[in-house]
Amino acid sequence: MSEVLSRVQPVRLGIAGLSHDHVHGVFRRPVQDDIEIVGMAEADSTLVERYHQKYGIKKAQVYADLDEMLDKTKPQVVAAFGSIYDHLAVVQACAPRGIHVMVEKPLAVSMEHARQMADLAHRYNIQVLTNYETTWYSSNHTAYQMVHDENQLGDIRKVVVHDGHWGPQEIGCSKEFLNWLTDPVLNGGGAVVDFGCYGANLITWLMDNQPPQSVTAVLQTLKPEIYPQVDDEATIIVTYEHAQGIIQGSWNWPIDRKDMEIYGETGYFVAVNRTDIRYRQRGDKTEQTRTLKPREAPFEEPFSWLAAVIREEITVPDNDLSSLSNNLVVVQILDAARESARTGTTVHF
Repeated sequence: MSEVLSRVQPVRLGIAGLSHDHVHGVFRRPVQDDIEIVGMAEADSTLVERYHQKYGIKKAQVYADLDEMLDKTKPQVVAAFGSIYDHLAVVQACAPRGIHVMVEKPLAVSMEHARQMADLAHRYNIQVLTNYETTWYSSNHTAYQMVHDENQLGDIRKVVVHDGHWGPQEIGCSKEFLNWLTDPVLNGGGAVVDFGCYGANLITWLMDNQPPQSVTAVLQTLKPEIYPQVDDEATIIVTYEHAQGIIQGSWNWPIDRKDMEIYGETGYFVAVNRTDIRYRQRGDKTEQTRTLKPREAPFEEPFSWLAAVIREEITVPDNDLSSLSNNLVVVQILDAARESARTGTTVHF
């Protein structure tokens, strides 16, 4: 695959917004010939200067207006690195121009936004993809293989997903990022959105895109002096006919974590981190542990994969972690979680 990529023109990438700190990953990425950043849209000149000083981005490639950037630079795909609320506007600008879009997780702030994005994607035949860090974990894909391809755990009975850290302000997120990440409109919530989306994404994937039957959530703000407008502690319970999922997103963990536990009828599996796993089947005397290799290109990180998707070298199945189908269910779960917490009731689908 890497040899094929080196023989073709790089995919023309546009960047919409620089306020999401995950954009550092694009600029820190080793130079490769699979993508080329042709333009950026960012109105904050202070932010542009910071990235110019840090990474040497070309100011001539930066436009204050998204539409102007799209028309002048003609990207094939745009990666959105602004607020979650802005995702809809990015798709509204790109879709009529036939430009594909990849947003940072989650897909949208609400089902209202998500449905509009899906309608535009279908109408103009573009990809609208969602990027999660955990999509590129070999541990999670080994879990899926053991559950679905090898049936080593039996039918799933419970999935528990933990995600988060000790707080975005506490870990040093930029002020531009914090300005919208802690805004209930621009982010759609606090930890429930920022980290609850990971568990919703993974559980939906394991359940083959089946929506849950019910959603029950408890949201709290344990640090109101830091996060007065949004929750910083979220627990979401999703139920299925024969299984239950528990999603724990937090800005209060003592450490950073992105791990998952799967319990089946005959065994369990723990994705400890990106590459470390633990598992045990009924009858085993001891627990097995393994350290996996990273995933192979182009499935090891988002932009290699994105380039292959845009070139139609690989397809995105409906049950892909980045797919529109999966992430519509994710937003549905997050919407229901906020409603459940607001009303103190279980939301039934």
